Amino acid sequence: MTRVAVVTVVHGRHAHLALQMQAVARSIRRPDDYIVVAVDDEFVPEPVDSRGRVVQLPAHPLGLPIAAARNAGAEAALTGGADVLVFLDVDCVPGPELVGAYETAAVSPDLRDDILCGPVAYLPPAPPEGYDLESIATLAAPHSARPAPQPGEVIRGGDHDLFWSLSFAVTAATWRRLGGFDEAYVGYGGEDTDFAASAAEKGIELAWIGAARAYHQHHAVESPPVSHLDDIVRNAVLFHERWGRWPMIGWLTAFEEAGLITHSPIRGVYEKL
Repeated sequence: MTRVAVVTVVHGRHAHLALQMQAVARSIRRPDDYIVVAVDDEFVPEPVDSRGRVVQLPAHPLGLPIAAARNAGAEAALTGGADVLVFLDVDCVPGPELVGAYETAAVSPDLRDDILCGPVAYLPPAPPEGYDLESIATLAAPHSARPAPQPGEVIRGGDHDLFWSLSFAVTAATWRRLGGFDEAYVGYGGEDTDFAASAAEKGIELAWIGAARAYHQHHAVESPPVSHLDDIVRNAVLFHERWGRWPMIGWLTAFEEAGLITHSPIRGVYEKL
């Protein structure tokens, strides 16, 4: 029997986590393990599902260690015997078919070596009484910037830069082949683009699974994310050193236009002013 684990990382946003927990418990195919990695957060509620558990991870002086936290969750899941790892952003509410859809794809001979990605819809602000899990799927369509096959359909291949870590799954074998996320990336941005670049280098394809739908809970956003300026510049430089190109170019351009950073023509790097 295939053993499936869901992994999510949290630092605050307990209300978002609580709704995700409810949705995970309502999954048609419930996960065998549900791991919540709490980063510098001792007040995370225990999962409502008895199969859930919390893994504590300390803070990092440079910022939120997202890459290390995902790796810690994966390690806990693999130690528990997981065959399939499903990663969900704490803001993401899984549809009732998501876990089962990822499992079906992961055991398919044609898809089991791929990174499996599900469509994500960005929800409008919640009403005063909160989101209703029964009707949440009617509130928003999948994000237009990513492939979004219909339930039952799969789109395989395509641009690895379209990978996002909001919702994806891999087999234990593929995770080990990839080596997880690079923990040199600390703070906001870049670690998922690096993960996908590593996959491309190793010949690991993306596969978009139409039935693995998730719904991203609304929260305030900053555009460009100036509060994460240090993280983004540091991680972008790291990525450029490794891959010879710039990630997050939209944000870097916006920061430069705002007079916050400059691109050095001599050194060929972005630097804070």
